[in-house]
Amino acid sequence: MGEILALVEARLLTALGEPDARAAVTFLGTDRIEVLRFVDGDVVRYATLGMSAQPMADPTAVLADPVKGPRAELVISVRAGLADTDKVLRPLAVLAASPQVEGLIVAPGASLEVGEPLWPGAPFSSVLVAEPGGLVEDLELDAPMEPVRFLPLLPMTNNEAAWKRVRGAQELQERWLSHGTDLRDPLRGSVSLD
Repeated sequence: MGEILALVEARLLTALGEPDARAAVTFLGTDRIEVLRFVDGDVVRYATLGMSAQPMADPTAVLADPVKGPRAELVISVRAGLADTDKVLRPLAVLAASPQVEGLIVAPGASLEVGEPLWPGAPFSSVLVAEPGGLVEDLELDAPMEPVRFLPLLPMTNNEAAWKRVRGAQELQERWLSHGTDLRDPLRGSVSLD
């Protein structure tokens, strides 16, 4: 487990540079989750470290396979200086612990809800899990282990989350694209859903 996390951290540092801050959160009955903060000009990125220590298991399986199964870490990017986005630490750690706590398999296209604003004043309490591979490349592990995927999280307003439940992730992403939505704006309003 420690060896995997060392490789994951090395991949994050290669892709994002040296973190300027890190914090750890531990929930009862789970492994420790760290959140690393990377500053890149006017963008701040928060990445989890610890979610990939165990593979995500099918919640209907009688026994969780300790080796096989998808592995992931979460990354969220926001514009710096517009809001107190450092408070995203705890909600991000909660999402990273959800496979262990709730038996979820976090995959692209999924919605994840935290039940409270992602940071003070944020119009978002949920995120859309986007496709990996853009910012941080997948980390291949020795077979039979699956690679660690670095999943970007895109904050959604309540209206966007409701619209996504009806129309799907692809249509919401197309709507954002066609309206030129700045998904890194920590205070942005909902995209037009008419």
